[in-house]
Amino acid sequence: MTDMTQPKSKQYGRPDNERVIGFMKISKPAAFASIFITIASIFFIAVNGLNLGLDFTGGISAEVTYAKPVDQDQIVKSLQATGFEHAVVQTLGSNTDVLIRMPVQKTSVEDLNNTLIKAVQVPNNTATLHKVDAVGGQVGNELYVRSAGAVALALILMLIYVTIRFEFKLAVGAILSLFHDILVILGVFAFMQWPFDLTTLAAVLAVIGFSLNDNIVVSDRIRENFRKIRGASPREVIDIALTETLRRTVHTSATLLLVVVAMLIMGGEGLRWFSVAMFIGVFAGTYSSIYIATAYALWRGLNRQDFIVQIKPEFDEEEIP
Repeated sequence: MTDMTQPKSKQYGRPDNERVIGFMKISKPAAFASIFITIASIFFIAVNGLNLGLDFTGGISAEVTYAKPVDQDQIVKSLQATGFEHAVVQTLGSNTDVLIRMPVQKTSVEDLNNTLIKAVQVPNNTATLHKVDAVGGQVGNELYVRSAGAVALALILMLIYVTIRFEFKLAVGAILSLFHDILVILGVFAFMQWPFDLTTLAAVLAVIGFSLNDNIVVSDRIRENFRKIRGASPREVIDIALTETLRRTVHTSATLLLVVVAMLIMGGEGLRWFSVAMFIGVFAGTYSSIYIATAYALWRGLNRQDFIVQIKPEFDEEEIP
């Protein structure tokens, strides 16, 4: 009797009950989606611009100590009632020490100190003003330029590192994925006009580290599978590598998201935009490590020969007549 069962898909050493997820089947639609998102992000950044915070535009910072723990929202409302708009309040290690940042005020330093000490007072809680510092717009602009240079230098060093450790095609894909993550975060902040300050920049750098780490793990498994799996196409090898690292990726992303959500809910105003940027970056980084970094390397013709050391003979034997 003829066996009518369907042939099993090749597992290449994997258990029969563990199927390989075909990530690269939708690599082309994902590429078009990535291009659209990137162009949209660049458009919003160019048209709307970033709503730069006081760290980049300059402003006033003041350190205040309260006799009892104080709520940050209560301080903000008290400042608004006195005429200090757009103030940002952050705790300094405890609920009694706070840092207040606000735009430049058109008053003298003496008048500002007198007005501010009255504005920070809350009922049944004595406030002591320690120092008031003014940051000029030129200093903030210089800080903005240096921050952009730091990000660019980080990307260049990462390109060199991944090229040396793995392969140039994977390195270029990793850098493209990091550019994608940065542009997505900046694009969302430009579209929503959320404030972008040093804490948000710190979140962008943290997302770069998270995304690069994910790329390195995937690249390492791809290199390992190309060396040990025979008879499989590059697309199959990459799908196997992504399937094998999927559990680790999900666990890492989920754990980080739990921390980010906790900071978003309980971190207060000082960690709000840091948490929002991290929240966006976790999703963007997880997506880009699969459908930008890896898909680009596959599109560029990544294959087994890229990971095999070619041994050259010490000399060419000449035929003796």
